[in-house]
Amino acid sequence: MSAHPVPPELVDAAVRAAHRLGKDVSDVPVLAIAKEAGISRSTLLRKLGGTRHQLDEAVRASGVDPGRRNPVSERAIEAGARLIAEHGLTGLTLEAVAAAARCSVHSLYAAFGGRDELLRAIFEKYADGLDVGEALSDPDRDLAETVHLLYRRLAQGLDHRPRLAPAMIARLLAQPSDDGLKQLTELVGPRLLNGVSEWLAGEVTRGRIRDLPVPILMHQLVGPVLHHFLLRPVSELVPGLVLPSMEESCEYFADAFLRAVALPPPCDQPAKER
Repeated sequence: MSAHPVPPELVDAAVRAAHRLGKDVSDVPVLAIAKEAGISRSTLLRKLGGTRHQLDEAVRASGVDPGRRNPVSERAIEAGARLIAEHGLTGLTLEAVAAAARCSVHSLYAAFGGRDELLRAIFEKYADGLDVGEALSDPDRDLAETVHLLYRRLAQGLDHRPRLAPAMIARLLAQPSDDGLKQLTELVGPRLLNGVSEWLAGEVTRGRIRDLPVPILMHQLVGPVLHHFLLRPVSELVPGLVLPSMEESCEYFADAFLRAVALPPPCDQPAKER
């Protein structure tokens, strides 16, 4: 059965409606196209042979891109990540996401249920860059090598584009009572610091680092690099202030941590570790 021919006036009406609404043709409701064409919705569908797909293909054949056909959820997640990177978490409103993703706020509620669920979906998609577990995968690796690798992985996670973790942490510090952010902390925290507390405790037991409470060791390890990468975008704007590269910064932080907590090896063992 051949495709139902789409009248040129309906193609023109669809393009005009998209331009007027600021949307891709594929995102313009059938009712809006029918109104632009001066006919009823049922008449429009009858002329299209009962399917909207024919209209989008006719628009494409006319030389106009009807727009991405990705699901609303995918477009919203990508748009939300861009908004967070550009404006922080305050920029993530459903209205802003709907405008950037070229969909309706109602469709966002249908896809996610609300802003907190959308934010969680965004972090779920981009959380892979926050996992530091690989740096701790070899328990027999030299301590200094592990620490340097861990800092590089932490830096990559914090600077991972879009910079979601710093945006979340900054907002959490400003509004610690935000229930939605508390839930995200439970999601992102284990990924960002996956296995770090267990690794620190193990290094204490092995006599490779000082016997300090693990939370203190954690702060000693993570605090400087977290502070640095939270403030780095602002620091780069200060006239005359030249920051070391990300790689150099990681080297400095790793060396400082090792000087603070690393213990010399026992006298009866080879000096394999710093």
